[in-house]
Amino acid sequence: MKVEVTVPENYYGDVVGDIARRRGNMTGESHRGNAKIIEAEVPLAEMFGYVTDLRSMTQGRGMYTMQFDHYGETPRFVQDEIIKKSGGVSAR
Repeated sequence: MKVEVTVPENYYGDVVGDIARRRGNMTGESHRGNAKIIEAEVPLAEMFGYVTDLRSMTQGRGMYTMQFDHYGETPRFVQDEIIKKSGGVSAR
């Protein structure tokens, strides 16, 4: 997913760290007034519950938009976890 997060500058580091924790890749950043705009690509599976986490990190001041960007290959460790949960055997 293509994600654009708008946050006050003093929350920038926390938000960038959270995006990285969600397996996201920053693609750009800019300023708009006193706010930082963070552009990133993040897997949809990692975005569930993001609005609550963002609001908690930014004391209700952060907001974001998200839209489909492209399909990507699922990392091996995520594939293995899905296979394990379904009761299957990994093809390694």
